[in-house]
Amino acid sequence: MTFIKEILTELEKLAPLPYQEDYDNAGLLVGAPDTEVTGILFTLDITEDIVDEAIRRQCNLIVAHHPIIFKGLKKLNGKNYVERTVIKAIKNDIALYATHTNLDHVKGGVNWQIAKRLGLQNIKVLAPKRQILSKLAFFCPVENTQEVLQALFEAGAGQIGEYSNCSFRNEGQGTFLPSENANPVIGDRGELETVKEHRVEVMLPSHLQGQVLSALKRSHPYEEVAYYISALENENQEVGAGAIGELPEGMGSTDFLNHLKNSMRASVIKHTEPTGEAIRRVAVCGGAGSFLLRNAISAGADAFITADYKYHEFFDAEKRIMICDIGHYESEVFTKNLLHDYISGKFSNFALCLSEISTNPVRYFS
Repeated sequence: MTFIKEILTELEKLAPLPYQEDYDNAGLLVGAPDTEVTGILFTLDITEDIVDEAIRRQCNLIVAHHPIIFKGLKKLNGKNYVERTVIKAIKNDIALYATHTNLDHVKGGVNWQIAKRLGLQNIKVLAPKRQILSKLAFFCPVENTQEVLQALFEAGAGQIGEYSNCSFRNEGQGTFLPSENANPVIGDRGELETVKEHRVEVMLPSHLQGQVLSALKRSHPYEEVAYYISALENENQEVGAGAIGELPEGMGSTDFLNHLKNSMRASVIKHTEPTGEAIRRVAVCGGAGSFLLRNAISAGADAFITADYKYHEFFDAEKRIMICDIGHYESEVFTKNLLHDYISGKFSNFALCLSEISTNPVRYFS
């Protein structure tokens, strides 16, 4: 048997909930985590039709990118599609889960999906986040350092980009005087002890602080562990908004627009005047990404792929970059494929279904 909470654990390894924006509402929206999973339906949006599809395909968990519950619900009387959808899900024992801006912000998430469909290489985060890293410093007998560090690495500390098991240590003399109530591992009560120790430093994602400290205290030989945690201002190059990469070869603007339209299956592309330069370096942001235009220009992007651009915002390109608005749905619809593929690599004992319904509320007349 597999329970909903096991699925959520894996999803949150990919896109930790603390990485969502403050205004967001990602996570388990409806349902009990201890429920056994009969099947999962992956979708971009959750609507009444999607819940009907889940019922028809015997899936009791819907995993979506967009949260159906975004603003506060004060009543549930079916007056709008949000309330009707939630009511239908509850009546049919279907859990609803959303992984939204947290999935936007991680390597391998929404923007990586766009970049890979476009064939971009050397993909990096466009606008890395700050204030989500911490530093742990602690003191440990020299002979125990490696054992303690291994426990910290397994708990999620010491990862910097593509490098794992990262740490710094220097050696010195530690002193302590155990009280009569202490139970020292080294030395005796009431006697000053001097020990050869390492001062060790490791970096960690701030949201893992609890489990890293638990690993420290569990693996450390001392009765009382001397340590301190510092918040860092450093950018986390692995987490942030948007992505940027390079095409294998430069393309003319018309060829690039055709490539973009075909790769993302877009019906129409709104774009600014081409700059006249070949397009090689491309920035992307699923959904509404106009806030990243300056980052794209600063990073040397020739084109910026996103959605939900307003009329006056197109002027901001100023012929330095070509803005391409492919539509919100079109920029994120393949997120369901990303989630399906990720979970299918972890579980195989129940149905994993891609929604067959287009939830795009926008229609194009031509």
